[in-house]
Amino acid sequence: MITEIAVVDIVPGQEQEFEVALHKAVSTVLSTADGYISFTLQKGIENPSTYAFLIEWETLEDHTVGFRESELFTQWRGLIGKHFSSPPRVEHWQGISL
Repeated sequence: MITEIAVVDIVPGQEQEFEVALHKAVSTVLSTADGYISFTLQKGIENPSTYAFLIEWETLEDHTVGFRESELFTQWRGLIGKHFSSPPRVEHWQGISL
């Protein structure tokens, strides 16, 4: 399993509209993607127009190929992208055992 962490800056004043659009995007688009496991949303305290998505995928390729190269990604961005003030910063993480 891998975790995609995306930090997204939203146009100030559009936070509520973004959250409504994001809920729809997760429930109708992202949740149908092959390899999708879960989605967690965090909102910045110091910067309330900044959000972090933590999306769990079965494999890296489920996100980078299966989702990003599909029509689902186009639908996802169509629902939420208009609220972005800049492109998201995305990284992938893998848990380790200590």
